[in-house]
Amino acid sequence: MSQDRFHSLYTHGFARVAVCVPKLKLADPRHNARETLSLLRAAHEQRAVVALFTELGLAGYTCDDLFHQRVLLDDCEAALAQLLRDSEDLPILGVVGLPLRVDDRLFNCAVVFQRGRLLGVVPKTYLPNYGEFYEARQFNAGFNAVSDEVTLAGQTVPFGSELIFQAEDQPLLKLHVEICEDGWVPIPPSTYAALAGATVLLNLSASNITIGKASYRHELVGLHSARCLAAYLYSAAGPGESSNDMAWDGHGLVYENGTLLAETERFAQDHQLIYADLDLERLLHERMRMTTFGQTAGRHRDALAGWRIVSYRAELPTEERLPLRRYVPRMPYVPANPAQRDERCREVFNIQVQALVQRLRAAGITKLVIGVSGGLDSTHALLVCARAVDLMGLPRSNILGYTMPGFATSSRTLDQALRLMAAIGCSSQQIDIRPSCLQMLKDLGHPAGNGEPVYDVTFENVQAGERTSHLFRLANLHGGIVIGTGDLSELALGWCTYGVGDHMSHYGVNASVPKTLMQYLVRWVAETGQVGEAGSQVLLDILNTEISPELVPGGAEGQQPAQSTESAVGPYELQDFNLFHLLRYGYDPSKIAFLAHHAWATGDDAKYTLAEICKHLQTFLRRFFPNQFKRTCVPNSPKVGSGGSLSPRGDWRAPSDASSAAWLAELERNVPQA
Repeated sequence: MSQDRFHSLYTHGFARVAVCVPKLKLADPRHNARETLSLLRAAHEQRAVVALFTELGLAGYTCDDLFHQRVLLDDCEAALAQLLRDSEDLPILGVVGLPLRVDDRLFNCAVVFQRGRLLGVVPKTYLPNYGEFYEARQFNAGFNAVSDEVTLAGQTVPFGSELIFQAEDQPLLKLHVEICEDGWVPIPPSTYAALAGATVLLNLSASNITIGKASYRHELVGLHSARCLAAYLYSAAGPGESSNDMAWDGHGLVYENGTLLAETERFAQDHQLIYADLDLERLLHERMRMTTFGQTAGRHRDALAGWRIVSYRAELPTEERLPLRRYVPRMPYVPANPAQRDERCREVFNIQVQALVQRLRAAGITKLVIGVSGGLDSTHALLVCARAVDLMGLPRSNILGYTMPGFATSSRTLDQALRLMAAIGCSSQQIDIRPSCLQMLKDLGHPAGNGEPVYDVTFENVQAGERTSHLFRLANLHGGIVIGTGDLSELALGWCTYGVGDHMSHYGVNASVPKTLMQYLVRWVAETGQVGEAGSQVLLDILNTEISPELVPGGAEGQQPAQSTESAVGPYELQDFNLFHLLRYGYDPSKIAFLAHHAWATGDDAKYTLAEICKHLQTFLRRFFPNQFKRTCVPNSPKVGSGGSLSPRGDWRAPSDASSAAWLAELERNVPQA
């Protein structure tokens, strides 16, 4: 694949759309058509493939009884014909509003066109006739139409509300159009459109502004896009509409599955144009994943039988380098906004604590056994344990904390483990596992049992297994349960010793918490003063310690641990990024690389090159698939977020003997530097 093609958003299932709020002249269709054409060209220059305009935009919504004047109606059709001629060179699909005479009735319509060719006409289904609205005075409801075709500007095209406009060169781009009130009724036409396959829902609106209405629009559009698992574009009338009895704020919105992507500046005095890059592949994945979406479509198959598909070519600019105009968070598990991040930490912490309390109460257990290494994961697990016993009215001495130094334990982490347990106020004991490890190594006939410096995987796993063995037998002795400390990132990468190592526990509180979020959880506890001044200081010290299994000797006493986990498995911030997009959305590796490049390799704070991104993504793929056997039998643990869990009883079920070859080949084939 060429560099330009890889760096085009259209290669990776995205589509750029535009919402236009023109500055109108009331009852002047020719001026409004020129304004429409200008905005349409501007949207095309930014390589958008869809441009949405406002309700009755060629005339102006507030013409009232002028809509029954033939001069205005003829001028609207003439202005549309001129707009079609003037846009013959534009591949962008436009959606504009105007009044149209069909079957001797007047309809409030949206016209869909491209390159001077009409694709279809959609009448407004529901007419408001309450409050300040009197549309039934001038217009007929769409369901009163007799014809299913209309001839306009010399072209005969489909007419009706049950139309889906589908791009032949991007089958995921399926558009449905509704008009203003249609989106406010209990069952909008776009609900059925989504069930019929539409992924992008368009609403031409007038929508005058009153107190609180803008917030309600957000709620309405956002929730509707989430419920329909679709994108929703909304364009409300702005400058130029009559202020006889109403005011207009020109509110344009783009939502995707409940997430706001773009919004106009309200009350602007000139026209506005906003863009958003929609992830069509994400929408498809959500619909496949949420099986009840398909069940709903099946339940209403009779209502969907009459829907018609109108095909066209979007002429996607896939050979141009087009970076995303979309925020892609570097750390998808961690909100960038500090207030949201604090709330996320509080929520995750409470989920973990509640789950542990339930497990202890259900089992009638009052003692918790935990290995404390002085590292990140066991630190957070200990914090969860402390809060759990507090809620149960138990003394913190019921937490039996053990630090078990081995051949590579640094004085730094040992000191941190002891200081942490003292700050928490749990029971604290130190067990040197080196004698029992040496005995096992001798029994195995391993050279290290005789003092030889052979530091292979057996040498490492003997220590991991010995620690876990001690913890389980201590739990037997004291009538407690072993609290697992391993996290989601380690499970994804297989960075845990299987069965008799840190892979196993009676209950794993951290198993669906990724490493990047774990760091913020610990920092949140420190910064909110939940463990006192001494406790906060040791938490900050732990956060500044190299992430390491500490199983291979080396390095100066008291310095950072000799081993670096991230030098073996790659940076956790990148691997968590890869995990999220593979697990949550099922993206191809090339799309993950494209997103990672956008997030991590652009801007003044760029951190990784595309080559580095691909290298670590290859590491992730090579480790993720063959380590499924470890995830197939993980201990019970609470799911904490929508980003996913790897428990076979939760989000992820997969064969342990699947090959990663296809994923690696896709990356190699479609990323220039892979």
